[in-house]
Amino acid sequence: MSFTVAIDGPAASGKGTIARAVAARFGFAHLDTGLLYRAVGARTLLGEEPEVAARALRAEDLDNEDLRTPEVAQAASRVAAIPEVRAALVDFQRSFAMRAGGAVLDGRDIGTVICPEADVKLFVTASAEVRARRRHAELVGKGHDVTPGQVLADIRERDARDAGRADAPMVAAEDAMHLDTSTLDIDAAVEAACAEVARHR
Repeated sequence: MSFTVAIDGPAASGKGTIARAVAARFGFAHLDTGLLYRAVGARTLLGEEPEVAARALRAEDLDNEDLRTPEVAQAASRVAAIPEVRAALVDFQRSFAMRAGGAVLDGRDIGTVICPEADVKLFVTASAEVRARRRHAELVGKGHDVTPGQVLADIRERDARDAGRADAPMVAAEDAMHLDTSTLDIDAAVEAACAEVARHR
């Protein structure tokens, strides 16, 4: 029997960490849908057309540490604004969401477009400044040479593009639980998310 958890929110809000923890707690499969767009974005940086790259995407393309670079993140945000790219990836995501045993998907439009009938919807957010500090620490820890100001500018640019695109903009579903992680540590955020999932099971 399927049970779908949709977790949306902006970059570095903590939604991916929360999604992985929820999946582990309840024994659900997990899909970071942002990786789909990062994988397409990475292929466009190599010269492929976005729609062609989306249609040729394979599961093994998602298992690549290079998808976490700032350059790929920006490319992902750009291709995610292309309706043809989004359409090419919808079936993959919906099929994953309906798998037996339960699934957690995190992204920008899971509760509004991909899985509007999800059993549980969460919208995870935090202030741009807090998210920029988290992302800067993550990137520096991986050896990237970026300044806090650069990361904050990147976060704000991505927020504007993700929320302002015409096709499937990032917005909280009307029936989503809002979870602001600005002042929460990860354990508290995970417990709040898991309590919401448990309430609907």
